[in-house]
Amino acid sequence: MAKQIEDEVAYYYDSHPTEEDLMGETSDHAALVSYLMAVLTWLLHGQRCAIYENLNFYQTANKYERPLAPDIAVIKGAPFQRVKSWRIGTTGPAPHVVFEIASEETWTKDLNEKVWKYARMGVQEYFTYDPNDPPAWRGVSDRLIGWQLDKDTQTMHRMSTGPNGHIWSPHLESFLVPDGQYLRLYDRHGQLRLTKDQAETKRAEMEARRAQALAEKLRSMGIDPDKI
Repeated sequence: MAKQIEDEVAYYYDSHPTEEDLMGETSDHAALVSYLMAVLTWLLHGQRCAIYENLNFYQTANKYERPLAPDIAVIKGAPFQRVKSWRIGTTGPAPHVVFEIASEETWTKDLNEKVWKYARMGVQEYFTYDPNDPPAWRGVSDRLIGWQLDKDTQTMHRMSTGPNGHIWSPHLESFLVPDGQYLRLYDRHGQLRLTKDQAETKRAEMEARRAQALAEKLRSMGIDPDKI
């Protein structure tokens, strides 16, 4: 109990806004974060995994430490916890994957400062995506940029990008593919990763088609399926 009390910190920025908290959020930004949260939640359901939106992550016991709060953080092997913030090494491990959605106000930090900050935190894959039209960043051709942690040097290295701007995420076992306002996820076979609602709708449509095909087969045999 004494150890638990010692580890608890009332972080200042859990109850006070940071500069990014005070920035407005565009409808494109909100829509993309909501969509990705839904896709990732369904993709990783049934696994021991925690997915958070805009949660503060800390690395020290300094109550005035400025947190990193990625738009989306995926922590594999850790259970979801209802917490105000996450202290690396105490609450659980560093996120395996983080996403930042670019805006005109944040894109320079997303592409520069946050790269080494996430590396220092121990994040293994960092992706930033620009849903804006025209893009918020200038002089950079790719909407999607990814970095992967080099465990030997503890530095981030740019991940290779495919012809259509896609990047393979080993931790998500998915291709991340730019699609204008949205960032889509696909499996190795080119199948779109769905949200729970999309998956249930697709399943219902497939069952309806099977039922219709069976009914037509029975009618061709002179059997009325409505009387079975």
